[in-house]
Amino acid sequence: MLIIDNEMLWRQYSVAIDSLRDALRDCPDELWETPLWPDESDQWVAKGFSKFWYLGYHTLFWLDLYLTGAEEGFAPPTPFDLVEMAANETLPRTYTREELLHYLEQCRQKYQEAISTLTTEQAYRLCQFPWGEVPYGELLIYTLRHVQEHAAQLHLFLGQHRGESA
Repeated sequence: MLIIDNEMLWRQYSVAIDSLRDALRDCPDELWETPLWPDESDQWVAKGFSKFWYLGYHTLFWLDLYLTGAEEGFAPPTPFDLVEMAANETLPRTYTREELLHYLEQCRQKYQEAISTLTTEQAYRLCQFPWGEVPYGELLIYTLRHVQEHAAQLHLFLGQHRGESA
């Protein structure tokens, strides 16, 4: 039973990626390194995960990795580091808005091509990760939710700080 087609799936991805792009683009410079959750007792804050730019990087990293369908052999493009796959890893530096927006555009192009050529057989291919096994088509939907979740968090943060940084 076919519920959605490639064009429908791409339209949803396009909107989600646009939302993430808008958040990254619209973040004032003075909030780029601001924690989204200021509670320093939180384990994620300690490793820097909660900073605005880092959540953008995290979202793009997994958007890119999950398109491949496997962790083995994955490497993000230059200048990004292979950080996110093990506990307590930290990035060596803050990535710039321009770097993240360029990465986002690379991901957009890769997803548009992959989704437009996705076959039923590819959608049912099983993908294995340390957290479990999932068909590739379901992994695409999972990833879509992940992008939407973090784009919404970034937009919420910006809305809460609107006017404070001006």
